[in-house]
Amino acid sequence: MSKAFVFGDDIDTDAIIPATYLVTTDPKELGARAMAGSDQPDFAKQVAEGDVIVAGENFGCGSSREHAPLALLGAGVSCVIARSFARIFYRNSINIGLPVLECPEAVDGISAGDAVDVHLATGSVVNTTTGQKFQAQPMPEFMRDIFDAGGLVEFAKQRLQSRE
Repeated sequence: MSKAFVFGDDIDTDAIIPATYLVTTDPKELGARAMAGSDQPDFAKQVAEGDVIVAGENFGCGSSREHAPLALLGAGVSCVIARSFARIFYRNSINIGLPVLECPEAVDGISAGDAVDVHLATGSVVNTTTGQKFQAQPMPEFMRDIFDAGGLVEFAKQRLQSRE
């Protein structure tokens, strides 16, 4: 089970990982500062491996830095569920290997601290605290393959090796 951390609308990349911490690309170092610019600056101390972020509209707006999804992965976040994502954050998340799901109903039905179970293959999101079930668009198989490989670069390496 994953614990939900809830954020509002328009969470930008500066809130996810402030520019001050962009001196590294190490996921663990970035993860230790994840969400430091948000209204929950102690997020990195509270999040556990496998937890999820639930957010409103336009999550990941702002600059195109890949550090933002990398910081969330480094903090242990297993998935971000939002009403909508900024396009560049969505694409960077796929490239880095951070699963993202758009599911407005789940955003409305999940509160901070709720236990959440996410199934990317089916798009199923279950709030196990309340028993509510939500349906997001399932992740296409090729995207799940990218996530499973650890991101687009590792996915490409594996594909190239399998052709040799």
